[in-house]
This record gives sequence, structure tokens and C-alpha cells, in this order.
Amino acid sequence: MSAPVETLKSRLAREIALTGPMTVADYVTRCLHDPRGGYYASRPSLGERGDFITAPLVSQMFGELIGLWAVETWHRLGAPERFRLVEVGPGDGTLISDALRAARLAPGFLEACDLILIEPSAPLRDLQARALAGADLSPRWVRDLTRIETDAPVILIANEVLDCMPARQFVRTEGGWAERRIGVTDDNDLTFGLTAISGGFDKPSFDIEPGQVFEISEQQPVFGRDLGLLMKAASGAALLIDYGRARPEAGDTLQALRRHQKVSPLDNPGEADLTQWADFPLVLEAALRTGADVTGCLPQGEFLRRLGIEARAERLKSGRPDAAPVIDRQLNRLTADDQMGRLFKAAAIFSPRSLIVPGWDAE
Repeated sequence: MSAPVETLKSRLAREIALTGPMTVADYVTRCLHDPRGGYYASRPSLGERGDFITAPLVSQMFGELIGLWAVETWHRLGAPERFRLVEVGPGDGTLISDALRAARLAPGFLEACDLILIEPSAPLRDLQARALAGADLSPRWVRDLTRIETDAPVILIANEVLDCMPARQFVRTEGGWAERRIGVTDDNDLTFGLTAISGGFDKPSFDIEPGQVFEISEQQPVFGRDLGLLMKAASGAALLIDYGRARPEAGDTLQALRRHQKVSPLDNPGEADLTQWADFPLVLEAALRTGADVTGCLPQGEFLRRLGIEARAERLKSGRPDAAPVIDRQLNRLTADDQMGRLFKAAAIFSPRSLIVPGWDAE
């Protein structure tokens, strides 16, 4: 009789019992990327029938407009004969597939393009390869931003990438600061608790009330720094779209989604998608320190309207009148304030400073 398969939850509980409470950031990383049981390593499930849906899966309009954003950025860089189009975290490949289809309208763009994808998940790399099997370009995959050559301009897309880079959580108590960590109960269940802070940490620059949570990510500013260094060395623009904060503020943003429903992050590690808000000020400040430039944050709805999503929706409806109600719902989902339009933000990191990034023309 074979031994029962050990779950990620049981392994984490044993490790915590042996080594002590685990930070929220370490826990999220294990839940997402553990080689034997992490969500993205073993069972990512996107779309209406999966656990969560992203903007490219809401409507083809999203990816098409991002493709046209890349084309316009290429023109503003002087239409170089060689450039690199990079997507970080391409999901199932829908966004880049739609973007490349829209880019066919631009003579010379695809011929000049070297397509690079950055994806740590083997199951998602397989989906991306299938999505791009009949595309105009064949991608190559690299491990991280530091593997991208800087001898040609770079146009980079990162949609819902920052929210997968976890943050530690600190709580202001009546007696001072403590860190929120994951421990284990006598019944071998996982539980949140507070651990006194023995050393210093970067306290928030804003007022925070007792009991409130302050999140700080180590990975997000590193990503911003690496993007800044890449843009500074190669020239180009990186577009970041994610849900998150446009100014420093308190709040516990950790959430787990399974079959489109919020569940406890501790219930079934590795079986749900865990996210935390993007911290745009932290990321953009890290990029600025490299000498690159940055835009401000725009709500996703405003950004897409500036790119022409309403006109694109009208063109789609004129060609498919029977689909007009569906297209209207998709447009609302992407742009309405009570849907994805305000919580999701767009920002760009770029170089040289003279470059005017599409979408921020009026600023």
C-alpha cells in the first residue's frame, strides 16, 4: 500500500513547527511557486472556467489596444530596424497573441521585432507556446529581466505581474510594531499571528492607526529597479498594468481566489491564486533612482479610453451587431469605475526622457 501524497499544507505546517512562524511574503511565494505543489508550478487555471480572469480574457480589445500602444511606442522611438518586444508573465498567451494580430497593421513592426517572454511557470509556458503556434512571430523564453540584451530598444508589457510579487505585513499595535506571520495550531492547521519585531524595518512615511496593516514588498522595487536599468541601457518603454495603490496607504490586501470566489489564503495552499496589491509608488521610485523616467499612474479605464477603446468597441459592434450587448458588457468590465476601471492602474517606465509615452500625451 503506497503512502499518502503529502500536501503542500502539511509540508508547510511541518516546516513552520520546526523553524517558527513564516512571513506572509514567504508563504505566498511557496503557495504560488513551490515546485511540487505551488499554484503556478502545478495547476494555474485562468478564464471563466478557471479560478480568476484577467483583462485580456475579458475582451480581445484589451490586447489589441496594447498591441497598438507598442506600435505607437516603436514609432516614437524612431521605428528602429531592430527592437525587442517583451511580455513579463504572459498568462495563457492571449494578450500577446491579440497584440501581435493588431500589430500586423503597422508595416515593418513585426519584421523588426524580436519577441521575448518571461514566464516561470512550465504549464503556462506550454499554453503560451500553443497560443502563438500560428502567430507571425516565434517567441523565445528567458528567465528574468537581466537576460534581455540591451543592444536594441525594448518595449515591455507587464499586465498583472506586480500583484504576484508578495509583501510582508506589519501591524501597529498599542505596544509598538509587530509582523503578521503564519503559524501552526495544535490541530496542525495554519493560522495568522503577530511576532514582535526584534530589528528595525522601513516604517511607513504616513500616519497609521493601531491595528492597521502596513505592507512592504521586497520583490516589487527590485523589479522596478531592474526595469529602470533595462530602459536606461537599451532605451524604450515598459508598461505596467495592475490593481493596486497609486499612493502610500495602509491596508491588508492579501486575497486568495478559487473558482472566482474569495477563499481563505490559509485553507488550501497551492490550490488558489494568491495576490497582493501592486505598490506603484515603491516600484516607480526604484526605477527613478536608476536614472530612467516614469509616468504618473492612470486608472485603467482612463488609459484605455485614451488608447481608443470606445472607438474600437463601436467598430466591433458595427461588424457584429448581434454581439453588441456582449461587447458593451466587456467595455464596461474593463473601464467602469465599479469594475476594473479604477482599481486597476497603468504606469510606464521609460528612457530617454524625451520620449512621450502613448497614453500620457496630454500630461
